Amino acid sequence: MISVLLADDEALIRAGLRMILETADDLLVVAEAGDGHAAVAAVDRHRPDVVLMDIRMPHLDGLDATATIRTRPQPPSVIVLTTFNTDHDVFRALEVGATGFLLKDTPPADLLRAVRLAAAGDAMLSPSVTRRVIQRFTAEDRSRPRAEALQRLEPLTEREREVLVEIGAGLTNAEIARTLHMSEATVKSHVTRLFEKLAATNRVQLAITAFRAGLVE
Repeated sequence: MISVLLADDEALIRAGLRMILETADDLLVVAEAGDGHAAVAAVDRHRPDVVLMDIRMPHLDGLDATATIRTRPQPPSVIVLTTFNTDHDVFRALEVGATGFLLKDTPPADLLRAVRLAAAGDAMLSPSVTRRVIQRFTAEDRSRPRAEALQRLEPLTEREREVLVEIGAGLTNAEIARTLHMSEATVKSHVTRLFEKLAATNRVQLAITAFRAGLVE
């Protein structure tokens, strides 16, 4: 079972999320929280696999709560789920270590898939969000020599580079496994090493590195 914590200051939203998640046999809502402080405390108490985190909450907002949660040993994956769709929210969520960023109008099937991917160490972001993040970071980085970005990739093995290219193309671990003809477990191992070698905290950061180095157009 994949354990999930719901953090949102609106009880009606939490009830709706719980209803969607409980349609899946492999997902279990272990706790709910109405503000950021309660979310951090619930993570410490229940140690969920995944947190669905609202941004706008009283006392401690979802982004600050995410930053705190990500400092914990073996922290859960955090999916930021919000009605807001602004650049500042997207970039800040990724900077503090969120695994994914979804809007609250995301279809239920995509929400379930996002939770499963996050629990498996993968990620899913709204396509429009991913495109905007990549465009913003690559536009800001045009003055940086490509050689500098390529230098960061020197510690990577050839196989790790191949996986990085596919991450830059937006593929999930399962899709990469099929494309590169390897097991999903092997892909996950490569992704873990990419996080370590490139000092990244989420897949979008890996994708940005691939774009900067010219591995993905």
